[in-house]
Amino acid sequence: EVQLVESGGGLVQPGGSLRLSCATSGFTFDDVAMSWVRQTPGKGLEWVSTINWNGAITYYAESLKGRFTISRDNAKNTVYPQMNTLKPEDTAVYYCNRAIGITYSWGQGTQVTVSS
Repeated sequence: EVQLVESGGGLVQPGGSLRLSCATSGFTFDDVAMSWVRQTPGKGLEWVSTINWNGAITYYAESLKGRFTISRDNAKNTVYPQMNTLKPEDTAVYYCNRAIGITYSWGQGTQVTVSS
C-alpha cells in the first residue's frame, strides 16, 4: 500500500522559512519523479514544484522560483521542499505525489500558514 506522509508545516511570519517533508512507502521511490502541490480555500490545487528521480532536474512554479528548493533523499524515500522568504499567499495545505501518471492516494497534507 502506498503511503505519503507530509509534515513540517506550521505558522510562520512573512519572510520566514520552513522545510517540509514527504515520507513515502509502498512503491519504488527512486523510480518516480515527485511533485509538491498546494491547496488553498477556493483556489483548488496549484502545482508547486517537481523533481526527477535522482534530483538532477527540478521545476518550479514561476511565483516560487528563487524561494523554494526541492530535494530528495532516495535512501530515506523522502522528498523535501525548503521554503524561504515565505509570503502570506503561500498559506495553503501542501501535498506531495508522483509527478507523472496516475496519482497515488493523497496523504493528509501539511498546513502552512504565513501570517504576522
